[in-house]
Amino acid sequence: MRVDILSKEYPPNIYGGAGVHVAELVRALRARGDMTVRVHCFGEAREEADTFGYGDLAQLSGANAAIQTMGIDLSMVAGTDGADLVHSHTWYANFGGLVASLLGGMPHVITAHSLEPLRPWKAEQLGGGYRVSSWVEKTAYEAAAAVIAVSEGMRQDVLRSYPSIDPANVKVVHNGIDSQIWQPNHDLDAVRSHGVDPDKPAVIFVGRITRQKGLPYLLRACQQLPPDVQVVLLAGAPDTPEIMAEVEGLMQELRTTRQGVVWIPEMLPRRQVTAMLTAATVFVCPSVYEPLGIVNLEAMACELPVVATATGGIPEVVMDGETGWLVPIEQVQDGTGTPVDPDTFVADLAAALNEAVSNRERARAFGLAGRVRAVDSFSWASIGDRTLAVYREVLGA
Repeated sequence: MRVDILSKEYPPNIYGGAGVHVAELVRALRARGDMTVRVHCFGEAREEADTFGYGDLAQLSGANAAIQTMGIDLSMVAGTDGADLVHSHTWYANFGGLVASLLGGMPHVITAHSLEPLRPWKAEQLGGGYRVSSWVEKTAYEAAAAVIAVSEGMRQDVLRSYPSIDPANVKVVHNGIDSQIWQPNHDLDAVRSHGVDPDKPAVIFVGRITRQKGLPYLLRACQQLPPDVQVVLLAGAPDTPEIMAEVEGLMQELRTTRQGVVWIPEMLPRRQVTAMLTAATVFVCPSVYEPLGIVNLEAMACELPVVATATGGIPEVVMDGETGWLVPIEQVQDGTGTPVDPDTFVADLAAALNEAVSNRERARAFGLAGRVRAVDSFSWASIGDRTLAVYREVLGA
């Protein structure tokens, strides 16, 4: 069997959970040794065997970002000739998978990491390109042989967003974690080098600066933390100047009321990230939209308890009262995920964080339980097996 995987992100160019998923899935499938896995990704040429990079088309340099994406997708299509199946990840590559399937006659499988109808704030980023990306996603999903959702919550979102899809064609295969890479790392010098005191309690956030990650709510909640608690943000890659300006304003406001606020906007090497996670007291995921949330698994694998919003696929990862605290949220049903009562959400988020930093013994127990759950339930080997089962079902093998 030859499977061609299409993705915007692939090492060394990874900035989100979808990229992590693709990299680890490819590694797990190739490790089996009984199939050929070829990767087509955005960016520079790769030296890795069976892996091909595709750069921007000079002819589209002045076009809307969505049109530039479609150009790269079309460049990928010829490379899929001879594949038994194509598997695309995110709308960025869905167009390539769709056209490859139409041209080559092979089935197209999509993994749903996020959905355009549930990210309307992307209109700020793409303008009319958001209508294009939405059309691409809808067309590809409705034509796909199978859709793999990364959580049951995501599966329900797919069926609500695209009701014409046969529910039997939407499968659940969770995201995973490499527990050998993501594990406790007690490198205190690395922590101190970033201005964080490992001997003091700390709340840590890791993620992109985008509406779905809920960072503005977290910054407001941090106003209610005890004064000795550090706030550590590994946050970069803003979607728009507007969300960046909002976060910068809230950061400045927070720094006028407390010490120990550390913001690291650049992407750190993984070893430094694991050290920062290990030294913290609690990880926080204030997302208003999260199909699963690999960042939660990464924190859990480093024995860190998690405070996270009870939305999307997060409750399938974080066990309330066992591996962390789930923060309730009632959301506006307009696709934005906005809390119906933002003040209540902020207060509930602050209350959960305060409980985590005030009861260190309980937080530590949750962290240990989180590591066990990450290792036992979310290994990439098992996720590779379940993904292969979807391929075989689609191919009738």
